[in-house]
Amino acid sequence: MRKYQRLVKKIHQLLPTYRAMTDETLQNQTEVLQTLLSQGKTIEDLLPQAFAVIIEADKRVLGLEPYEVQVLGGLALFFGNIAEIKTGEGKTLVATLPLYARALEGKKGNFLITANEYLAERDGQEMGRVFEWLGLSVGIGIGEEDQDIEAKHQLYDSDIIYTTHSKLGFDYLFDNLGSSLSEQVVSEFNFAIIDEIDAILLDGAQ
Repeated sequence: MRKYQRLVKKIHQLLPTYRAMTDETLQNQTEVLQTLLSQGKTIEDLLPQAFAVIIEADKRVLGLEPYEVQVLGGLALFFGNIAEIKTGEGKTLVATLPLYARALEGKKGNFLITANEYLAERDGQEMGRVFEWLGLSVGIGIGEEDQDIEAKHQLYDSDIIYTTHSKLGFDYLFDNLGSSLSEQVVSEFNFAIIDEIDAILLDGAQ
């Protein structure tokens, strides 16, 4: 927690810089950060900047600014930990922070995996506005209506994907039944946030 609290302090020190930017300059920060990553910086090096950008974008696009405790939760998720965030405490908003930071790495396969299609569609549409405003692509994987192979390729080629564990699981299963690499659609796994992880790991034993 001390490590995360130090990072929160750095993020809040940077926020005034990003708050002073025009919309266009703030939107360009995705490209700025990706350029720095291509020049040898790591996402951990740039984490305060990345979190500050998405916090300000959340505020401008959604009218919601993550509280300090939500930023702490976002940092815990970024580093692969389980964070207990109760219903009503802004889980959906918290998830935008680590998802944006991980998507900056330029790797596909950044997932928000939730329990049902309603949540995947609602959150993907609402939070997706922020990511798209910052120049990232968002896919929403629900239902069986997108069985078309091109639609699946487009979905899994998105920078950030909102889906359900059953949808992703079945697509991965069908990938492994394919007879050629061109038939495989779930090509990369970079980062995943799993909603209701206690129910999935313990109650469902999946």
